[in-house]
Amino acid sequence: MADYKKVKYQEAVDFCVKCFQGYGFTKEESEKITDVLLAADRYGIESHGIQRLIRYHHEITEGMVKVDAKPEIVKETPLSATIEGNDAMGQLLGIDAMNLAIKKAKQCGVGIVAVRNSNHYGIAGYYTRMAAKEGLIGICMCNTEAILVPTFGKQAMLGTNPIAFAMPADPIPFSFDSATTVVPRGKLEVYAKRGNTIPEGWALDEKGHPCNESARVLANIINKTGGGILPLGGAGTETSGHKGYGFSLICEICTAILSGGTTSNYIYKTPHRSNICQFYMAIDYGMFGDKKEIEASLSKYLQELRESPKAEGEERIFTHGEKEVESDIRIRTEGIPLNDKTYGEMQMIGEFTGASDLLPERY
Repeated sequence: MADYKKVKYQEAVDFCVKCFQGYGFTKEESEKITDVLLAADRYGIESHGIQRLIRYHHEITEGMVKVDAKPEIVKETPLSATIEGNDAMGQLLGIDAMNLAIKKAKQCGVGIVAVRNSNHYGIAGYYTRMAAKEGLIGICMCNTEAILVPTFGKQAMLGTNPIAFAMPADPIPFSFDSATTVVPRGKLEVYAKRGNTIPEGWALDEKGHPCNESARVLANIINKTGGGILPLGGAGTETSGHKGYGFSLICEICTAILSGGTTSNYIYKTPHRSNICQFYMAIDYGMFGDKKEIEASLSKYLQELRESPKAEGEERIFTHGEKEVESDIRIRTEGIPLNDKTYGEMQMIGEFTGASDLLPERY
């Protein structure tokens, strides 16, 4: 079992910013990348937080992420745009694409932006929250390297393919962000770092049989030798695994197909390119009626859900986004918990980028 100790949140911010500057990003770009990265830790999503620094290190140093990339709009209408990412850092593309969708939504009611040839961009919910902060509905999707095995299959063909949705409400915005797999790949990485086996019903081995060995499943995904993670609902159709498979395919259509990009089964197959695709949408719900009345209606319903009868032994019903808001407050105050292996990776990256002097102390 890996040992966990904490680091102060602001110290982690300062360290990451200096690391990304060490790779060649500007200070402003480094601050944006860091904010998306550590949003995952703030919201309690360890799989997509600072433990992903090692992934970005490899992708930047191996030329997959082009630090000096110049994305370009290849098709545009008043409502939409398609962006050729040219292998830019995913977080930078994501922020720019959602800002463009927001701008179009404020002008036309709806803004939709499809992106091709991007890179890993962190948590999808970061971008939908951007829209919600502007008084809009935000929708975001991303395809990823093939790790999802389609129902009745044994070869990974689709990605984690998250779908996120956010909308303003009082006192806490509604914010849903979920992989269409049972768990994301990052969760397997965390279990492997801890030396833990994974629960039954998460993954399949190379022959399509249930497997609880996290390192084995990850190796199979990396080496394309078969197996992978199950769709939401699990194996077969009895527990509705075919529905998770369908949600993942919808994400594939919105991202890769609409952008003219690459489907998950071809991601990371071109040397030094990720070819990841993304989809961003902002909606001004004022098109449907008075915005304050719509927000009040949602807020009322969410509160009714929270106050509805609890199952025996349960004290609370959450609505999506509550746990993240509470975790954000706690992490900023108490610090980010890091396991030994992740901290060791930070030490190596700090030495490589010249950020060792800002490596946070653990406590």
